[in-house]
Amino acid sequence: MTPAVTEDRPRPAAAPSPTTRSEARAALKDSAGVGLGFLPLGLAYGTLVTQSGLDWWWAGLSAALVFGGSFEFLLIGMVTASAPLAAIAVSALLVNVRHVFYTLSFPLHRVRGRLGKAYSTYAMCDEAYALTTGEQARTWSSRRVLWLQFHLHLYWAGSSTAGALLGSLVPDSVTGLDFALTALFTVLALDAVRDLRGDIPTPVLALLSALAARLLFPGQVLLTAFALFTAALLARHLTASRKSRHA
Repeated sequence: MTPAVTEDRPRPAAAPSPTTRSEARAALKDSAGVGLGFLPLGLAYGTLVTQSGLDWWWAGLSAALVFGGSFEFLLIGMVTASAPLAAIAVSALLVNVRHVFYTLSFPLHRVRGRLGKAYSTYAMCDEAYALTTGEQARTWSSRRVLWLQFHLHLYWAGSSTAGALLGSLVPDSVTGLDFALTALFTVLALDAVRDLRGDIPTPVLALLSALAARLLFPGQVLLTAFALFTAALLARHLTASRKSRHA
């Protein structure tokens, strides 16, 4: 018998990996909504800088180097009051200690390279955390995560500089800029709840932790709330693990 002739069929070509430019465009689209929320915040911060008697370049410099959001508003008051460095350092720790808990679920393991990880750690903010830990972001590459954080960093520094340059044109009667931060976090929280897909106990645990911290330690609400919330999440994880073992 003659051996059957097998035809070599061309294998389908593998899908090309996304280019840096396409990843940057995708990250720009992902960050657009939050970036619009950054604009009034940055304008308000830049206006505060100039109205506090500081030079306009303070706004852009502090926004780029500190990138601490709410802490930057506090920092301007401490700088103008000539607060000691120790007080500024302690305040920065208390305000930004929540980032320690963010690292439990922030996708830093997907960021490649030491330099990339260093910048991703430095540029991690509440908005970047909310966007990168959602359901739709679980397939994002290292470059997309980094581009997203860079865009958010640029939004904040750029809008702060613009606010400082245009601060003298903003009348004192304008109100509502300070509510932009609350509105932005409300929208991010709603998006996070949609991604939970029935895991309602998580926001409930967060709310109960905040209420308990407010009642037990009204002077240290932030630290206490995060500690209680972390303990509740660990307890729930251990309980779920035990149930899965006995199932």
